Amino acid sequence: MSIDSPPSRFDRMKVEVVSGGTQADEPPERASRDTMIIGLLAWIGLFTFLAFNSPWSLVFVVGLAISIMLHELGHFWTARRSGMKATQFFLGFGPRVWSTHRGGVEYGLRAIPLGGFVKIIGMTNVDEVAPADEPYTYRQATYARRMWVITAGSVMHMIIALTLVVGLYATFGRAEETGTIKIISVGPDTPAQAAGLRIGDVVNTVDGRPVATANELRGILADTAPGTTLTFGLSRDGESLELTAELIQNPNQTATKGYLGVTPSSFDYVRQSVGDSFVDGPRDLLTGVGQAIVGVGKVINPVNVFGHLIGTNTDETSRPGTIVGATRISDDIGRFDGWAGMLYLVAVVNISVGVFNMFPLLPLDGGHAAIATYEKLRSRRGKRYYADVNKLMPVAAVCIALLAFMFLTGLYLDTVKLNG
Repeated sequence: MSIDSPPSRFDRMKVEVVSGGTQADEPPERASRDTMIIGLLAWIGLFTFLAFNSPWSLVFVVGLAISIMLHELGHFWTARRSGMKATQFFLGFGPRVWSTHRGGVEYGLRAIPLGGFVKIIGMTNVDEVAPADEPYTYRQATYARRMWVITAGSVMHMIIALTLVVGLYATFGRAEETGTIKIISVGPDTPAQAAGLRIGDVVNTVDGRPVATANELRGILADTAPGTTLTFGLSRDGESLELTAELIQNPNQTATKGYLGVTPSSFDYVRQSVGDSFVDGPRDLLTGVGQAIVGVGKVINPVNVFGHLIGTNTDETSRPGTIVGATRISDDIGRFDGWAGMLYLVAVVNISVGVFNMFPLLPLDGGHAAIATYEKLRSRRGKRYYADVNKLMPVAAVCIALLAFMFLTGLYLDTVKLNG
């Protein structure tokens, strides 16, 4: 493809996919009035719906949007500090809704309120750049600088998570086992609702057997066959009572395990000193990162994902999820735990996203880190090796297909199956 001939739509698509979703520079006036109106309505509609439907879900989505903006800011700042030229900083994808130019950078908003991107020139060997700008491209930077830029987004997620965790521990407290099981949600049309269980009930016994942790209660339910009637000893408003419920088969699973339809919790927040917060915060962050690595490894396994799709896999740690499910969870957590639970949830999501983003799959940042490392290993005696975008396209296509399969399965589980 010569520099004089405009790139085809397919060529642009290849570059955009391998470059992580960035889009070609276009004059802002190409955003039509209709596009601006539709885009603004999409953003306003999303936040208005959440505000009226669930204020806690709105808080969560705003927290997520801020996290995405800071993720992109990490890429943008490190690129500028490394001498690379960044030309775009956008929130959202799709057609432009609004943009402005300042300092050689176009800042703006796009119509689809999901994610965001920073465009750094010369991300690939086929990305056309003016000769005068070639020294400021990503591809001409040293390996260390490219890795600094690529990992900056995930590092920013860890900084966000650590800040939230330390602040949470020093203000509301650190979640610790209390030895008391509370019901934090009761599903509609479930045995729990039919039996009269309520949010805030304390579960003391199951068929006369004392229980002290949420995991213990989950284990009893999982080991009980559908159709079995259990008696729950409860405390409610300072009074003791017993309720019976007949377990059913979980409508979202094929495994024969008893299903009650509640979310139990045996944790409470114990406030810490500032010093202890700075000790336990980083330690818990490292633990969370380790758990996220194991969890993401399970989630990206197509066998596990397919098992969840057909209902044979009941391991929640390998279940793909989407913002739809996370938003629903945020509503329950917010109503039960308030700001403490919301801060913790946003911190956990940042850890998970930061880890997932670094897995070596294009167009994730981890895929670009893998390419940079591969180019470093293939380079010899000062002669740089550049990966060929055309050869990477089949790999990128497989990765995108896997990510799409995960997303669609997660969306199905979060909507269709969750609604029964």
